[in-house]
Amino acid sequence: MEKNEIYNSLKNKINDGEILIDEPMKEHTYFKIGGLADIMALPKSIEEVQCIIKFCNDNNIDYYVIGNGTNLLVRDKGIRGVVIKIDKNLSEIKVKDNIITAQAGSLLSKISKIALKNALTGMEGISGVPGSLGGAITMNAGAYGTEIKEVITKVKCIDKLGEIHEYTNEEMNFGYRHSKVQEDNLLVLEAEMELKKGDYKEIKSRMDELTEKRNTKQPINMPSAGSTFKRPEGDYAGRLIDVSGLRGLTYGRAQVSDKHCGFVVNLGDAKCDEVLKLIDIVKKTVRDKHGVELEPEVKIIGEG
Repeated sequence: MEKNEIYNSLKNKINDGEILIDEPMKEHTYFKIGGLADIMALPKSIEEVQCIIKFCNDNNIDYYVIGNGTNLLVRDKGIRGVVIKIDKNLSEIKVKDNIITAQAGSLLSKISKIALKNALTGMEGISGVPGSLGGAITMNAGAYGTEIKEVITKVKCIDKLGEIHEYTNEEMNFGYRHSKVQEDNLLVLEAEMELKKGDYKEIKSRMDELTEKRNTKQPINMPSAGSTFKRPEGDYAGRLIDVSGLRGLTYGRAQVSDKHCGFVVNLGDAKCDEVLKLIDIVKKTVRDKHGVELEPEVKIIGEG
């Protein structure tokens, strides 16, 4: 099916959501890199998500799910098929006592602010992570000793056939940067988080402290996908890269950040190929010098 036909068919099926054609993926990733997506769909309800997935399955069309693009690197030739984006279009948040229920597109920063407003503790460590809840659950995001799995009680997902399932924390198989979402190619729709009553001033103080720490030590003013590599056992990727003499190394317009070596940043108009080449150089150098195999944390999709 040609992309114009896909576009017109989805436009006729989706009433509230948005359907885009030839959409630049660099506008949907924090890295500011990526070619065109044939079709991008931004559904505004679970029913619309189901409709899009069913349409793709019925017509043998590949589809890819993204959040707000904080951990995503899209190749230069873009993405064929349909990109389903779960962001502000599905971001409702509800609070009842110490339980927060949020849709997958909700930003962790916004959930954390709502937790603070209600004097609920448990989100402080990940309050500054610049991602959405769906993406955080998918990769069990964490920072400063906290992982999202610590507050999750239930997760509602949709599978590749369009069927909806609800999983407990234990059933999610959370691990380091891993979850059942990856195992079974699921799409997170919403989740329930159980927090604890705390002291507003103490919660705010901790959030402010970690925000300051992140702002001073990480290149938050540069386009990137956050930590480029997973943490190797017993060490830190940033330290290994630094002692390998790679701080500030550039390839084209991609650079190992001179502020935090665990980040590869876009100096402006970098190509995906340049980032991937730089990642390969870093991996080879660290392997040769320290015998450690670094594993990328960033998700890479699209055609090269």
